Amino acid sequence: MSVFLSFAFLAAILVHIGCNNQRRGPEVSGRRFNRIQHGQCTYTFILPEQDGNCRESTTDQYNTNALQRDAPHVEQDFSSQKLQHLEHVMENYTQWLQKVLNQTSRLEIQLLENSLSTYKLEKQLLQQTHEILKIHEKNSLLEHRILEMEERHKEELDSLKEEKENLQSLVTRQSYIIQELEKQLNKATSNNSVLQKQQLELMDTVHTLITLCSKEGGKKINAKKEEEKPFRDCADVYQSGFNKSGVYTIYINNVSDPKKVFCNMEIAGGGWTVIQHREDGSLDFQKSWKEYKMGFGSPSGEHWLGNEFIFAITSQRQYSLRIELMDWEGNRAYSQYDRFHIGNEKQNYRLYLKGHSGTAGKQSSLILHGAEFSTKDADNDNCMCKCALMLTGGWWFDACGPSNLNGMFYTAGQNHGKLNGIKWHYFKGPSYSLHSTTMMIRPLDF
Repeated sequence: MSVFLSFAFLAAILVHIGCNNQRRGPEVSGRRFNRIQHGQCTYTFILPEQDGNCRESTTDQYNTNALQRDAPHVEQDFSSQKLQHLEHVMENYTQWLQKVLNQTSRLEIQLLENSLSTYKLEKQLLQQTHEILKIHEKNSLLEHRILEMEERHKEELDSLKEEKENLQSLVTRQSYIIQELEKQLNKATSNNSVLQKQQLELMDTVHTLITLCSKEGGKKINAKKEEEKPFRDCADVYQSGFNKSGVYTIYINNVSDPKKVFCNMEIAGGGWTVIQHREDGSLDFQKSWKEYKMGFGSPSGEHWLGNEFIFAITSQRQYSLRIELMDWEGNRAYSQYDRFHIGNEKQNYRLYLKGHSGTAGKQSSLILHGAEFSTKDADNDNCMCKCALMLTGGWWFDACGPSNLNGMFYTAGQNHGKLNGIKWHYFKGPSYSLHSTTMMIRPLDF
């Protein structure tokens, strides 16, 4: 009975549920319906059909009659309970469905978000893949260029090595030829120097004899004058009547032995005592301190008078200094100083100058402020390096300054770009080696 009623209720629900004044739908033929009023709602139930094959017993009839008799009250209570149960079940189903729908919505949202994230990741991966491909292409191009550069550099290096080997072999051959030429030149120079020396000495003797004989009674008078008043310098020689340039003997104060000097009686009025002269490179000026102290060379040719004698002469009275210069093109210039003298050996022959003028530069190429003399074995300059070794010769270098008239002698064509040559900076620049130089002194009151 309970099963039947359950099916009946379900069937009734499926057929019609009406509230307020709703009408129930049309009856289906062959079916029996039962309508129950509950509150404002009316419930219509489809009753099950009877089986035609079954015979109704008296008992069934009795039960049926009893059911029909009690049906209004029993069915009403039973329907209310079932209806409440169904409403509760429907409400649970509805809540469950709502939860399912909510979870489904959340899942869909999550799936959508995941899809978007996946799409973004795929897009980023595609971009990164594209960038990686670009980087690979660039790397390939760079590798190709590097390989090309390496090949070019290798070819250039091979070419440079070959040129270097050729140059080295050429330098070796030229060095050998230069050495042979230098040997021959040294032999010829030594022979020529001896001949020149003999010739100059002979000319000096002849010149002296002619000069003495040309004056009436000159020999006796000159001998008498020389005995009465010895020559201190070439100015005394000139003032004594000897106005021809040549080698003369002077007697320097505080020097026991006489000294032969070359006197220039032509330039700027004459009376000049020559202390340095260079003209042909026949004499090596890379000498020691002692050699520069006592002097070297021949007064009639290339020579250095000697620092000790220069000191002795300039200690007698006030002197001026004149420096005559000539380049390889035949241009001449000079620098002149109103005051000139040097200190003694203890003072390293310190140089003192004053009052510069001349045509060999508006500025003096010789240090004016007390430079000391230096040689290859006596470094008295103001430089960390040794100027006498680096620039050659002996000179008042100070800090390897703008002049050095005792540097290496370079011939024409070889005299450019030579920092260690015969230099006078403000005449021909710092790397031009001059052809000839003459340093000479004369009393200030001449």
